[in-house]
Amino acid sequence: MTPLTDVEAVKLFPSLQHLILIRDAGWIFLPIDDPGDPNAVLDAARIWPAGWRDCIRVRAETDALGLRIRVPADQHTAPEIVWERSGTLDEVVHEVLALPAPGSQLAPNLVIGTAPKLWTP
Repeated sequence: MTPLTDVEAVKLFPSLQHLILIRDAGWIFLPIDDPGDPNAVLDAARIWPAGWRDCIRVRAETDALGLRIRVPADQHTAPEIVWERSGTLDEVVHEVLALPAPGSQLAPNLVIGTAPKLWTP
């Protein structure tokens, strides 16, 4: 069996175009524990220097969450959330890809919450 090309896959499942966008932007996809689980989620992350991470969790095409977090060097401190959006996969992917690079003048850096330690890629 020959694998599908990106174009063929998007023809079958149009929402895949959003995942291809983040993959092509250097994101990594984390393994799914049980792909047969109907409650399984897809997690992806982009790792920046100095402990910064952009993260996406996808439950469904209409249920996605995007975060920018700062992972402290101290292993006992929870990661800090500086940006968060929820919405459709399309909305969240486009908003997280539009974020300025961490450390740039317009990048979010005000801590608005803490992230669970288990979800830190």
